[in-house]
Amino acid sequence: MTTSTIKTASTSEEAAILAVLVLAFGADPATRWTWPTPNEYLQHFPIFAKILGGKAFTHEGAYYADGYAGAALWLPPGVQQDDDALTALMRRTSAAPLEDVSALFEQMERYHPREPHWFLPFIGVDPCEQGEGYGAALMKHALIPCDRDHAPAYLESSNPKNIPLYERHGFDVLGTIQVGTSPPIFPMLRRPR
Repeated sequence: MTTSTIKTASTSEEAAILAVLVLAFGADPATRWTWPTPNEYLQHFPIFAKILGGKAFTHEGAYYADGYAGAALWLPPGVQQDDDALTALMRRTSAAPLEDVSALFEQMERYHPREPHWFLPFIGVDPCEQGEGYGAALMKHALIPCDRDHAPAYLESSNPKNIPLYERHGFDVLGTIQVGTSPPIFPMLRRPR
């Protein structure tokens, strides 16, 4: 396992962070259900990531591991993605049935905590660097302010392979979200320590 230094990303590092996430989510079941062809994925996923997690850059919630081996975008309490832009992007670009996408987002909203919390839209590691401890280091670093501020952390795992990592860091699966043709998504919550 690599000993990793985690740094907070500035807005000038946005392109590098998004590039890591593009690599990391290339085989993600929910992402590729939404944009199944390589061209669709490469064209639309970076926009999706920016809409969903881009505010992390201006709220000191964007982190990266040494040499951009991995990255995470966290939204602090009170900061939310632009739902209108997200809906417009999905309507314009999703290859998945729109009624399934809409119903999936509705179910996800039901699990999203109402109390102030940290939200993790994205965490990912370059596939060439996976298994070296970067994901764990990113998660451990990001949970420090959650515990310091006594705030819960919330995420939606779109890949069941990642659930053990989240569970090791104190997250509990709240349920399973699956609509029509979608792959399952697992909302997870961690109470502060």
